[in-house]
Amino acid sequence: MDDVSRVDVTPAAADLLVRLMADHGPLMFHQSGGCCDGSSPMCYPDGEFITGSSDQRVGDLVVRGPDGEVTVPVWMSKPQYEYWKHTHLTIDVVPGRGAGFSLEAPLGVRFLLRSRLLTDTELVALGEA
Repeated sequence: MDDVSRVDVTPAAADLLVRLMADHGPLMFHQSGGCCDGSSPMCYPDGEFITGSSDQRVGDLVVRGPDGEVTVPVWMSKPQYEYWKHTHLTIDVVPGRGAGFSLEAPLGVRFLLRSRLLTDTELVALGEA
């Protein structure tokens, strides 16, 4: 099961990422932990949000843009990851006010995290069982 992933993106969110990449270049996500931005996947130009030893790379989104496939890394804090490590996360986009620091905020939409529990087979493939 080499294709097992912890993260995915809906077609609508992938389309928005392509649009944002055209304006901002390579992108990244960091799943915020709750504070002032709620608990939302925050989209930044890649490298603008500084990650460190207290962050966990959860996985990579593969987005098809006009120049081919592009990888968008998804991060969260390690303590938060401990709560989410048994879930599959899908980044979606919905109408509404986005968070102030995330790139989609001025567009009248916001990224949203949808989750489901990983199956036993997925957990084994990811080394979590």
